[in-house]
Amino acid sequence: MGTAIFLIVLLVVVVGGGIYFAKSQAAAKKRQLDDAKADARRLVERLGGQVMNITGTDTASQQAMADASERFTAAGSQMEQAQTVEQARLVRETAIEGLYYVRAARLAMGMDPGPELPGSEERDRAGKVTEYRSVDVEGQHFEASPDPSQRTPHYYPGGRVAGRPVPQGWYSEPWWKPALVAGAWGLGSMLLFSAMFSGMAGIASASAWESGYDAGQEDAAADMGDAGGDMGGDAGGFDGGGFDGGGFDGGGFDGGGFDF
Repeated sequence: MGTAIFLIVLLVVVVGGGIYFAKSQAAAKKRQLDDAKADARRLVERLGGQVMNITGTDTASQQAMADASERFTAAGSQMEQAQTVEQARLVRETAIEGLYYVRAARLAMGMDPGPELPGSEERDRAGKVTEYRSVDVEGQHFEASPDPSQRTPHYYPGGRVAGRPVPQGWYSEPWWKPALVAGAWGLGSMLLFSAMFSGMAGIASASAWESGYDAGQEDAAADMGDAGGDMGGDAGGFDGGGFDGGGFDGGGFDGGGFDF
């Protein structure tokens, strides 16, 4: 009898502990979600205030504010649907991107750019345009510049689009948008990237870009391949076979050229 009572009490304790643990976990997740949504909402509201109160005075600033307005609309829609911490973080990133467009518009109009914005490893690794370039690719003309102008009114804050880095800078055409919409780059994209950024410091080579690498990653991958080959060759008295570092076959993407 005593053993039965002990087992019943033990069962009650275990079940009660399990329920308490589950409730604690649920409460912790809810707090994390609430905190993430509050942080995202703060940035969305900040972006909204800038969009409502700033009007571009030239082509570059007007285009940048139009892009900022698009991000504000997208962030608002994402916020309504956010049910997880990751979704709330996506809202945050969309709002921050919009604020980068606002910052670019302010600089284009000669205004104070405002406080620094949260950084991003992807933006840093994508690099930035550091010199003016003018190229013709497949019968179309493209320009890139570190500064806004009538000829380069389209700004991009830097980051990855469809798995490939797009440097921060001002462009004559939003050449990244087809990939942003379609989710894949067109067949002539590598040719455009190579023509526009070849030799520019801090920006990936065309072959690295096609494989989805940022500046410097291609060399690091090659070094790792060489190191693997050396290790395989010196396997201690027997033929270990070695490793073929090979390289990377980025393939390419079919579909689309540059239709603006």
